[in-house]
Amino acid sequence: MATNIPPHNLTEVINGCLALIDNPNLELLELMQHIPGPDFPTRGIINGTRGIIEAYHSGRGRIYVRARTEILEHESSGKQQILVHELPYQVNKARLIERIAELVKEKKIEGISELRDESDKDGMRIVIEVKRGESADVLLNNLYAQTQMQTVFGINMVALVDGQPRLLNLKQLLEAFIRHRQEVVTRRTRYELRKARERAHVLEGLAVALANIDEVIDTIKRSANPSEAKEKLLAMSWAPGMVTEMLQKAGADATKLEDSVIEYGLTEQGYKLSPTQAQAILDLRLHRLTGLEQNKILKEFEEILEKIKELQAILADDLKLMAVIRDELTEIREQFGDARKTEIREAEEELTIEDLIPEEDVVVTLSHQGYAKSQPVTTYRSQKRGGRGVAATAVKDEDFIDKLFIASSHDTILCFSSIGKVYWLKVYQLPQSGRTARGKPIVNLLPLEEGERINTVLSVNEFSSGHYVFMATVQGVVKKTPLEDFSRPRASGIRAIEFAENDGLVGAAITDGKRDVMLFASDGKAVRFNEDNVRPMGRTARGVKGIKLADESKVISLIIPSEGCTILNATERGYGKRTLISEYPLHKRGGQGVISIQTSERNGQVVGAVQCHDEDEMMLISSRGTLVRTTVQGVSLMGRNTQGVGLIRLGEGESLVGVQVIAEPEEEEESP
Repeated sequence: MATNIPPHNLTEVINGCLALIDNPNLELLELMQHIPGPDFPTRGIINGTRGIIEAYHSGRGRIYVRARTEILEHESSGKQQILVHELPYQVNKARLIERIAELVKEKKIEGISELRDESDKDGMRIVIEVKRGESADVLLNNLYAQTQMQTVFGINMVALVDGQPRLLNLKQLLEAFIRHRQEVVTRRTRYELRKARERAHVLEGLAVALANIDEVIDTIKRSANPSEAKEKLLAMSWAPGMVTEMLQKAGADATKLEDSVIEYGLTEQGYKLSPTQAQAILDLRLHRLTGLEQNKILKEFEEILEKIKELQAILADDLKLMAVIRDELTEIREQFGDARKTEIREAEEELTIEDLIPEEDVVVTLSHQGYAKSQPVTTYRSQKRGGRGVAATAVKDEDFIDKLFIASSHDTILCFSSIGKVYWLKVYQLPQSGRTARGKPIVNLLPLEEGERINTVLSVNEFSSGHYVFMATVQGVVKKTPLEDFSRPRASGIRAIEFAENDGLVGAAITDGKRDVMLFASDGKAVRFNEDNVRPMGRTARGVKGIKLADESKVISLIIPSEGCTILNATERGYGKRTLISEYPLHKRGGQGVISIQTSERNGQVVGAVQCHDEDEMMLISSRGTLVRTTVQGVSLMGRNTQGVGLIRLGEGESLVGVQVIAEPEEEEESP
């Protein structure tokens, strides 16, 4: 029979028992107001109440017990210390220190420069010195995860009930204890009643003897020996004296023994002594015959009759029996009760992978072919103007950096796919590689379906209210969904937008509800409108019309315009131009828009529209896989209704299929 019931606080347990005695219909949560959880003699902290509630409800549960720690920071040096003042129940301090030292030696825990034990008669004090630049909070979380600074106590409340092992919840356990106390108090009261009756029986005989003292003495004097004297005392009927009055108050059976016979005690002829009473009279010393001693005997008889009356009342009335139990428990609480030692923290702090990873700024890169990685910002040294720079990542000749942004290692990356689904990645899940490494294909990090590809990635620090994800589809549908709706990740991804047949996601962006939105179509048209034209919608909604498309036309780009940028349009025949954003008038959504670039026979259809700065570089991609890297500044700045200039020289049968702004400039030769 396995059982594992944790220690509890005496005061709280007694308070729970008293509450259950007063109200047997108490619910579990009401009981937990008196008994909130286990209380360990080594103190510590119970992390969360979920395990306690589960154990108290079913009899089984798991609770997490943590060491009590404190983080100190020295103002002068900036270094941090972790101080350990209390340990979980049954954890050996010396073994814990050895284990921490082993983990440091094996490099499974990093960031500890020194470990020492400063415990003394005043209490426990384990000092963990944190290396400069390391996070004490992250180090502490790793210690919780890898050492006995956090332990799991498995509760298994099995107890013997009526001789049989049973799994009990908290209420059943207290009820069993109260029943046990009822049984103990009942048996004790019966024992005390039997002993009181035996003594009262003797005192009753002595009281009768005192009422007939002269005749008793004369009978004894005339007897030849004690046996004869005893027989004469038993044979005679005696005047009961005050005994009759006393028995009327206490009850005729108050002094009757369980094995007594009818001929003893009060009869019609008088009082008949029992052998026990006769022997007690013979054993009575002469000094007990003084007036003072006679009064003591009578007083004791009266008191014991009162006690018998009380004991009989307890056995006859369950309420009085429970009152005795209540008084005894209260007395124990007052004499031995103490304050709770173990702290219970309501909110359960579950350790996640994120708790074990330092929060730092990293550079996230995503290549055109979908290779992703992260690198610490410190990898990039600060340089003066004209410096050579450093490469953000190594890429194949046919690949280039499509997106580069700085994010916290704890930030979330929303990955929007071509079929309208969104997937979650934490920045720390991206492979952290050196500058010369390519990274890892992002498709290997996500459960994408066959033919599904990632169109847009968005970095999110906080899923705050007042922000939205704005989306646009190939068929000109737009949709605005609160960012909060994407805060609950699923491993398989969730639907971000519903599509009509042959539709697909073009792009997505995070907005504040007040931004302008621009949609660019393959026939050279563009529309600009404020996003307040689009009401917020749920994730599964299809959206509303953002631009009215001509036959065979489709949306090729979604842009949230920024101040100081220009729009670069590129066509399939290799022509393009830059245009100021201010030349695009603000309209309502759903219109045909205005000409952004002419789609003449020379130009062909528009294949790309990007937002860029003068200092940016761009990559042109041809249908034969040719990549041409050039500066944005070399592209002429023109009005909207123009054809543009040549961007790339194409071979026969070759066409331009895309244009992207490069997130990282090429390395330059370092200036002398």
